[in-house]
Amino acid sequence: MVGNHIGIRIGTMVGGGDAVRVIPQIAEHGFESFNLSFWQTTGALNLEETAKQVREVIGDRDIVVSALSVFGNPLTGHGDNADTVASWERLIDHAHLFGASLVSGFTGRLTNQSIDESIPRFAEVFGELARRAEDRGVRLAFENCDMGGTWQSGDWNIAHNPTAWEKMFNAVPSESIGLEWEPCHQMVSLIDPIPQLRKWVNKVFHVHGKDASIAWDVVREYGIHGPKPFVWHRTPGFGDTNWSDVITILRQSGYQGTIDIEGWHDPVYNGELEMTGQVHGLNYLKSCRGGHYIPNPK
Repeated sequence: MVGNHIGIRIGTMVGGGDAVRVIPQIAEHGFESFNLSFWQTTGALNLEETAKQVREVIGDRDIVVSALSVFGNPLTGHGDNADTVASWERLIDHAHLFGASLVSGFTGRLTNQSIDESIPRFAEVFGELARRAEDRGVRLAFENCDMGGTWQSGDWNIAHNPTAWEKMFNAVPSESIGLEWEPCHQMVSLIDPIPQLRKWVNKVFHVHGKDASIAWDVVREYGIHGPKPFVWHRTPGFGDTNWSDVITILRQSGYQGTIDIEGWHDPVYNGELEMTGQVHGLNYLKSCRGGHYIPNPK
């Protein structure tokens, strides 16, 4: 139990290279954690100095860095992904400086090949990264976004389907690898996220706060390959998921971690309304968590 969050904090994602500028501006809204993310590479960023500056801007607030993330394709190493594996390594090595013990991102995949064909390369790359993480007391979590891929083909990630998860965890049987789960990406595939979470919750190391709205009337009339959109990514509080159920399942499993809002996707609360939507999502998730902690009488 810590403060008002009793084991589950509610926070948001921020760009790792922009964290020192952004965190002081939004921390006052009540975010309890920050997930620092990078796209494909950490680049030339000095992680040791960045960790020092992030700790300074957080100061004595009851806020943690929940995870460090890099989203690229570590299985190919081609083009803009040439530094992705090295970035995973750097984040694993520097996580402790941020007070974090979790590194996350896409698994990657062999470009335009099937998930089955990508598993051996996944085992090779993440077998090594899992050993590195274990040596440093770090866990690895895989985002469940399909990035436009299918079972047969794609360019970013294999960890978007529960059958793929079974293959991944069999290929690398390490207790240090798990899921960075959110309901949105499953709903886009018309998978019911609640029973899925109940089944897989012990492999969920990190939760992203992103929801979806499904237009079932469009699905019934036009299907999912027609001209009309049938699903939208949403900030929690505006989508279809019962987050009280999500948090109940997490609590029942003993989850001790964070739900970090993944913003910049909502089709309505974006642009000038981005932070309005995120703070609404923050307060909504806190209410689903049970509101403020009230101690029992002694």
